Amino acid sequence: MSSETPASSETPAAPEAAGPRPRRLTYAAALAALEGLALLVGGGWMLVLGLTGDPDDRQQAVTGGVTLIVLALLPLLAARGLLGRRGWSRGPAVVTQIMALPVAYNLLQADSAVIPAGIALAVVAVTALVLLVNAETNRALGIRGPGNVEKQDAQK
Repeated sequence: MSSETPASSETPAAPEAAGPRPRRLTYAAALAALEGLALLVGGGWMLVLGLTGDPDDRQQAVTGGVTLIVLALLPLLAARGLLGRRGWSRGPAVVTQIMALPVAYNLLQADSAVIPAGIALAVVAVTALVLLVNAETNRALGIRGPGNVEKQDAQK
């Protein structure tokens, strides 16, 4: 006789046990991680220049660098959650992409060498958004759409 209780043998499998991680989810996680790393590097660069260089306003440079480093946590945590197939991770990943779009727009409006960076950021953000709202991604993360809760609960 097993020491396992009936309730524990009937628990549903976690999403990560449902099969291999879809490529779309892996690509979305990679794009979020790329954005997070870019923010981390940019923040570190600003911080180092603010501390060692001769900026116009040292306090503003240090504050900007620390802010970018802290902001890098959002896409990095989202990427880790996406790789782990955690349903909560899609929200921060989508928010990151939505925040990236106005930044990309501002870079595109500049008359300088940052226009290619704006194009790259816009492409990454739109691509990641498409990957994140895909039905296959939702299934892999165990996200049920509005109105589906009652249907799935009634089937149990």
